[in-house]
Amino acid sequence: MRQQTLRMRTRKDAVIGWAFIAPQMVGFVLFVLLPLFSVFLYSLQEKNLLFGTSSFSGFDNFIALAKDPLFAKSLVNTLIFSAGVVPLNLIFSLLLALYLGGGKSGTRFVRSIIFLPVVTSGVAWAIVWKYLLQGGTAGPVNWFLDLIGIAGPNWLFEKGWAMTSVIVTRVMKNLGMNVLIFMGAVLNMPGDVIEAARIDGARRFTLFFRIKLPLLMPTVMMVTIVTIIGSMRVFDTIKLMTDGGPEGSTMVMVYYIYHQAFRMFDTGFASALAVVLFLIVLALTALQWLGRKRISYYES
Repeated sequence: MRQQTLRMRTRKDAVIGWAFIAPQMVGFVLFVLLPLFSVFLYSLQEKNLLFGTSSFSGFDNFIALAKDPLFAKSLVNTLIFSAGVVPLNLIFSLLLALYLGGGKSGTRFVRSIIFLPVVTSGVAWAIVWKYLLQGGTAGPVNWFLDLIGIAGPNWLFEKGWAMTSVIVTRVMKNLGMNVLIFMGAVLNMPGDVIEAARIDGARRFTLFFRIKLPLLMPTVMMVTIVTIIGSMRVFDTIKLMTDGGPEGSTMVMVYYIYHQAFRMFDTGFASALAVVLFLIVLALTALQWLGRKRISYYES
């Protein structure tokens, strides 16, 4: 009798558990797995969104990708964008977290200012910066530079400056979230280890590179993976600030996918692009995850 009661209770607990996770699982299947499967399926088709035509084409889209100069350009632009965003974001967020975690004066004010862009709409952020970076003296940034005798460039319509502008504005937009994550790690560092290092004579740079940074490496790895994924799927900043220009100098892969799918209506080719981007991000994430054991543990 007792075993039967126990079995019924176990079964009841299992049903309750499945009931709790069912909405999440249904959402995951409908909005993640099915779209992902559809992208892989569409990448093997000659599919036109405008006319609603579809036919199996095998790997023709991937062969066309290899010959497409705009694909190569968008891939290079994506790597340049990530190479700019990721190091800047990590360096500044870690330095700010160390400063704020030290409990120095003005930390509450600085924390609020840094986190404000995170809760601001990405669309609003991009539109405001597009206004601030207008060419000539129409934009506030160039107007201020003109006051001190510097002729500001046409930030969003010159090749080199356009990519620099979107990188800097993107770093400022997402800096606060990484600062918050790093602050949690900084505040949880073992104080006795740091104090022992100070007693042994470790100072600023030695203390940071030999003690604090190794302790923070698991968090650094996690933030790096998240930041790389975020930088490779950027769209709103590019779309609203430069629209992929000038002359395609800021056309990253996600924007090129949008261009092919919703301007050229070539859904099959756009899906092939999405598959390539997915595999690139997956490979980078796997490499970082496999290498975490070598750099994520404290070594004296």
